[in-house]
Amino acid sequence: MTSDPRLRDLALLRRVRDRMDREFAQPLDVEELARGVHMSAGHLSRQFRAAYGESPYAYLMTRRIERAMVLLRRGDLSVTDVCFAVGCQSLGTFSTRFTELVGVPPSVYRSEYADESAGLPGCVSREVTRPTRQREPVRNREAGPLAPH
Repeated sequence: MTSDPRLRDLALLRRVRDRMDREFAQPLDVEELARGVHMSAGHLSRQFRAAYGESPYAYLMTRRIERAMVLLRRGDLSVTDVCFAVGCQSLGTFSTRFTELVGVPPSVYRSEYADESAGLPGCVSREVTRPTRQREPVRNREAGPLAPH
C-alpha cells in the first residue's frame, strides 16, 4: 500500500468493487463491505460514490440485475427463482429495480428475450444485453480523483 491516503482509499474501493463483482449473490451490505476494508460505512459510501459515480448499493444491484438478465434469457428458471439466485431478498424490490434498469419487468424480459442471444459468444451476448441507464454509466472507469478527506 502507498502512503498517499487517496491512493490507498482507491485501492480499498477497488477491493470492495471486486468483492461485489465476485460475491453479488451473497448477503452483502455497506457495513459488511466497510468492515472488510477497515473503513466506516459512511466513509466507504462517500468515497465509493466519488470514485464510481454511484452508491455501493446501486453498484451491487446493477451486478445482480445483469446476472439476472443472463438467467432469465436461459428461460429455465422462474422470476422468483432468479430473484433469489442473484441474492435479492425481496421479489418486489428486485422487480422494481430490474424494470428501472432494463426498461421492462423481469417476466416480460424472460418471455421476450429468452433464447434471443442463442449462438452468440458469451462476451458478445453480455455486451449487447447489458442494462442501459437513464444517466451516463460510470462503471469500469474512475470518475476522477477522490475528494479530499
